[in-house]
Amino acid sequence: MTQLIPGQTVPDLDLPLTIDARFELSKQQPEAFTMLVFYRGKHCPICKKYLTELSGKLDQFTDKGIKVFAVSMDSPERAAVSHEEWDTGDVPLAHSLSEDKAREWGLYISEKRDGSEEPDIFSEPGLFLVKPDGTLHFAVVQNAPFTRPDLDDLLSGISFTLDKDYPTRGTLT
Repeated sequence: MTQLIPGQTVPDLDLPLTIDARFELSKQQPEAFTMLVFYRGKHCPICKKYLTELSGKLDQFTDKGIKVFAVSMDSPERAAVSHEEWDTGDVPLAHSLSEDKAREWGLYISEKRDGSEEPDIFSEPGLFLVKPDGTLHFAVVQNAPFTRPDLDDLLSGISFTLDKDYPTRGTLT
């Protein structure tokens, strides 16, 4: 498994969105950060809850100069169901992330449990803040769906980072 190093350039992403458009990380020009919320997929009720909460706080992120995208390995069909049935508001949903690209981002990969609605292979959650220059500022990677970063704590930390010009940490990893 790859570990992304804070301060270094992240792998590019070029993925379809459920709104019949494309997400290209290298073309993002946020004031502060691009926030990538990698989620497990349509089968995950915790992901649904997290993305619903995120949609309710999206304005608070965008007001801080952050462009937010949710990303999964879901097929276009599965992603369309999430787009239609989940309350994700204006959070763009990117899909069709390949296993190789998920591994480049250092995400844990899981396989389907017998009898579940899970896809054969999917990534576990991760959350990344990418600076406008394409370098990694913040990363959280999980091997299970539980205990995601608290969005209010994240907003508070981002405010501190922006107000105090707090540096990227963990660069000596």
